[in-house]
Amino acid sequence: MSLLQIAWRNFCHRSLSSILTTISLGLGVGLVVLVLAVYGVISDAFTRTASVGYNLVVGPKGSPLQLTLNSVFYLSQPIENLPYDYYMEFFSQPERAEMVKRFGGNPELGERPGIFAPYVTGGYVIPLALGDYFGEFRVVGTTPDFFEKLRYGPNVDQPFSFSAGRALQGFSAEHSYFEAVVGSRVAGEMNVGVGDVIHPTHGAPTGHDHELGFTIVGVMNPTGTPNDRAAFVNLEGFYLMDGHAKPIENDEADATATANSETETEDPAADIDAESEVEATDYKLISIPQREVTSILVRNGNMMFGPGMQVAINEGIRAQAVAPIGEINKLMDAIVGPLLTALLLITLITCFVAAVGILVAIYNSMNDRRRDIAVMRALGARRETVTTIIVIESFLVAIIGAALGWVLAHGAIALYSERIEQQTGVRVGFFSTSNYELLILPLILTLSLIAALLPAFSAYRTDVASNLQK
Repeated sequence: MSLLQIAWRNFCHRSLSSILTTISLGLGVGLVVLVLAVYGVISDAFTRTASVGYNLVVGPKGSPLQLTLNSVFYLSQPIENLPYDYYMEFFSQPERAEMVKRFGGNPELGERPGIFAPYVTGGYVIPLALGDYFGEFRVVGTTPDFFEKLRYGPNVDQPFSFSAGRALQGFSAEHSYFEAVVGSRVAGEMNVGVGDVIHPTHGAPTGHDHELGFTIVGVMNPTGTPNDRAAFVNLEGFYLMDGHAKPIENDEADATATANSETETEDPAADIDAESEVEATDYKLISIPQREVTSILVRNGNMMFGPGMQVAINEGIRAQAVAPIGEINKLMDAIVGPLLTALLLITLITCFVAAVGILVAIYNSMNDRRRDIAVMRALGARRETVTTIIVIESFLVAIIGAALGWVLAHGAIALYSERIEQQTGVRVGFFSTSNYELLILPLILTLSLIAALLPAFSAYRTDVASNLQK
């Protein structure tokens, strides 16, 4: 009979004690695997978000981390707003002239190219305007370029797709200012879809509802990014809501009115669905002096221009430019790093408690098996052989307990996989593992070996003669 078979018979002979010890170890290992899985999900979610496509976020002076949280994750609160004419500094002279013609404002703005336009040639610039909510979700005012030019995914090459409807599109007789696109999580939790009308609340989830409504024209497929929990509205409609246009002085208002009278065109907002509760009247576009943006997403045409542009913006007094990936990495070091340390500490404590359980269970059984050990010794078994059997028995408890804990933890992960994906955008399953899990079995086996040393030493010193007489 092999030593493994003898150890297995010892395990089965004290079945109740062995099973309880194994279950205790399994629950401990299951807890360890779960907390490591939580870390893996958090890390994966941050990594996905780091692949944002753009390389700079421009916003008002203040905390770079707060600007990143607000513009990338749609968390925190906006620092301040930037005037629209600063946003225009990223465009060429013809584009700036077209903006002045369309919206009205100081004609001099259209007579020169933007200061930062050369840095952006071949790239893109996307404005964001935040401040409102739809339920607990942020409402983001932006332009159709958000859906046309942004990409996501590990290689930043996946365009946004839609489970229903379409993206925001340019203004025409078919498309109004009051259109919205919602992320997958927004659509699911708020139970809305294409054709429904949403009324954002001003300033906070509990703020007053705006009278102007936005008709949903698209529902995005899950992306695993913060865009899943945002509602995107047409920037022009965002400005038309109460409290969103910046007040201007009388002299600015007179100049704007004059410019508008010279460039007034037919307004496309006249073709608005009656269900949106907005009267089909001509809406005057908000003029440039009244416009503000919360932040600007920038991708340089040549990525080598990024650092120079960032320095040039930061040297000014109006705005700051931050690299979102760098801030996300700092965030991970500040939050996820300490979290990992805490999880590893919990892992060590849990494994140590499990090892003590193995030690207590085997050591308490030594009094019952002294005669068995003496008989084995009398039949020719060496001290080393008896010691090895005790160690193998400890390994059996460790291996079975570790396997049980792994199965329990991953069963729980698979059971809640759909909920995890909805909350984080990270898809997990029964066989989704963390690299740290590979260290659990060696750690458990090492601790079980240490736990077996005292019982094994006791077995090694068992006196044959005295125990055979009992």
